Amino acid sequence: MNVVAHDEWLEARKELLAKEKEFTRLRDQLTRQRLDLPWERVDKEYVFDGPDGKQTLPELFDGRSQVLVYHFMFDPDDDVGCPTCSFWADNFDPIVVHLAARDVTMVAISRAPFAKIAPYKKRMGWSFKWFSSFENDFNFDYGVSFTPEQRDEPVYNYGTQSPSNPDREGASVFYKDEGGSVFHTYSAYSRGIDLVNTAYNYLDLVPKGRDEDGRGPSWALRHDEYAR
Repeated sequence: MNVVAHDEWLEARKELLAKEKEFTRLRDQLTRQRLDLPWERVDKEYVFDGPDGKQTLPELFDGRSQVLVYHFMFDPDDDVGCPTCSFWADNFDPIVVHLAARDVTMVAISRAPFAKIAPYKKRMGWSFKWFSSFENDFNFDYGVSFTPEQRDEPVYNYGTQSPSNPDREGASVFYKDEGGSVFHTYSAYSRGIDLVNTAYNYLDLVPKGRDEDGRGPSWALRHDEYAR
């Protein structure tokens, strides 16, 4: 902690502001590059299980041209979803209506059977759409589920990390054209999805920050597990 007079504080703040502005310009440039990424056609058929029964990937768009998928870690052998992904998911419900207004449908997809997803979703009080990929290879094909042989190999986050677990977190984006063809436009994993966690953005503003010492959100609990 370094306590200084107001004028000295203001000078330090202005120096940081210049760097923040530079970062904002770089982020805008990166966003444009992200939007200019080439697409790949999705030719494989995926059928998911959800609250309305079986639905294909094109049906998940729900009348819109873009769908944003959060890959929620939920091992089929578990009875509850990952607490860290639950921390992320607490951000979803308030923004779904705003995304829908911009032609985006947001869903979560997990490997756990829907019979396990539904009660956990009810417990958490969430209303966003959540589907099971238990009967297809979607999670494996989009880099968030792994065989036992892969878990110590650098196969996660585009070959930069070992997953260490059967499932990992991520987000993927798909586009459907007027002819009904579906394209994969973007996927991000690990810290690449930090920006979609609203709580993280607020924590980055306070003196203690995330207070994680590089360990990730090991402190995060499901929202009904914190001491009141």
